[in-house]
Amino acid sequence: MTIETEKPQFVDSYNGIRLTRRGLLSVGAAATVAATLARPDFSFAQNADKTLCASLGWTVWESGRKIVAGYTDAVEKLGGTLTIADANYDIKKQADQILAFVEAKPTAIFITPADAAAISPAVQQAVASGIPIFVGDSYVPNVTVTSTAMSNNFGLGAYPAQYIADQLGGKGKVALVSLPSNESWDQRTLGAKSVFVRYPEIEIVSEIAFALGGSTTPRQVVDQILTANPELDAIWCAWDGAASEGTLAIRAAGRDVMITGIDGGQQSFEYIKADSPFKLTMAQSFYEMAYMNAFYAQEVAAGRLAPRFVITSTYAVTKASLDPLATIPDNYDVPGEAAKLGWNRVL
Repeated sequence: MTIETEKPQFVDSYNGIRLTRRGLLSVGAAATVAATLARPDFSFAQNADKTLCASLGWTVWESGRKIVAGYTDAVEKLGGTLTIADANYDIKKQADQILAFVEAKPTAIFITPADAAAISPAVQQAVASGIPIFVGDSYVPNVTVTSTAMSNNFGLGAYPAQYIADQLGGKGKVALVSLPSNESWDQRTLGAKSVFVRYPEIEIVSEIAFALGGSTTPRQVVDQILTANPELDAIWCAWDGAASEGTLAIRAAGRDVMITGIDGGQQSFEYIKADSPFKLTMAQSFYEMAYMNAFYAQEVAAGRLAPRFVITSTYAVTKASLDPLATIPDNYDVPGEAAKLGWNRVL
């Protein structure tokens, strides 16, 4: 496999890990993938001439690293040439990348949207070209792509909200740090509110919509929430970046406030295991999203079908999940690895 990238250069491995034929995907889709790989007539070499392009909304943070690893590992195993372009949250840049890839006429295009609604017109043009389009981490509105692999975002928001409600005994003051810049991410906030509304004695005293790329940091947002609300029991965050920085703010203020996040990864796990205010993260499977995109691109290229949606695994990680482990896990989202940790998907 040849991997071509725009700057910055990306890794082409995932800590030496490669998926086995029996460890590609959890739950229902596992049987499909395993059966395909086990067929005597299935040859990786037959896909060696496939050209694949990936327009990634971001490659920073742990999520971006795992997405890149999922695509590169899959193409290395299944065959083909992969070109990766990083939009770095620039919507216009990502739309231009997608249209440039269409002109190149690859076998398939992979997209992880920085803003799914904003790039929808470009994705519509890509679909109209006849090139199979595979989307990861978010669905694109008003477009029917070949396949989308993503988390249950509504559930990602609802689960930690229920955790907070349970920990508070159904009564207390809660603040929300939302992330409405992406339609899928905004579903998390809707999921949280769907839980809190069922508890009349839980009061949402503050909700701040965070803007990626703005001048205000998540730490400053949480500082503002703490200052404005001297009586506060919990902060629900739409992503782990806010929860991690919020943990620092809570510690600095000397407050007894729990905080939850969404995404998963080593930094979040370290905070949680240290018995900090960060109590729960919804650990998504970014590697699995990317790998499933690449796998089903190969299936479609071979004349077989791909599922319209793949809902990838999510794990609710607390201190109790991490305490039995000798080290903080980095590869839990490689299908099959979470089971070795004793983790079960909750979404």
